[in-house]
Amino acid sequence: MALPIMPKGTAVWLVENTALTFEQIGDFCGMHALEIQGIADGEVSTGIIGQDPIAAQQLVRDEIEKAEQNPDYRMKLADKAREHMKQKSKGARYTPVARRQDKPEAIAWIVKNHPYVPDSKIVALIGTTKKTIGSIRDKSHWNMTNIKGKDPVMLGLCMQIQLDAVIDKYRPKQEAAPLEESA
Repeated sequence: MALPIMPKGTAVWLVENTALTFEQIGDFCGMHALEIQGIADGEVSTGIIGQDPIAAQQLVRDEIEKAEQNPDYRMKLADKAREHMKQKSKGARYTPVARRQDKPEAIAWIVKNHPYVPDSKIVALIGTTKKTIGSIRDKSHWNMTNIKGKDPVMLGLCMQIQLDAVIDKYRPKQEAAPLEESA
């Protein structure tokens, strides 16, 4: 069973259905508190349908209630979501024809926002080839003028948990330190 983890959809649901602070929602969804405030004000993520993290088995109701009672409490993923994160991929997966044109856009997004991620991990995450990644890195891809980087999670090519795990593993140490201080 796949757990669809879309941080903005989850954030929208948490803003609309809980009394959590912007910091708590941002910490759980991997977003900045100001972006969560923008969602609450209706300035960000208009048109995104809220995704229930309880139904998606990302959270349990008790975890939300604990966080609502204590603004300093940080919610943790449910056991099922953590268990799902540990499961290994079962090799190549089929990508529908309609989604195949999204792969170069996902690669461009990863290369732009996280250039330190090795090609071998992008291959496993997106399901593409090193040749395609190389052509996007050196801007020699046949369709480069039409490629706009898009988040692979929003395109449905991988799950947020998988993307975060790869990014966290390969993020340079000097880049990781400022992010931890602001949290």
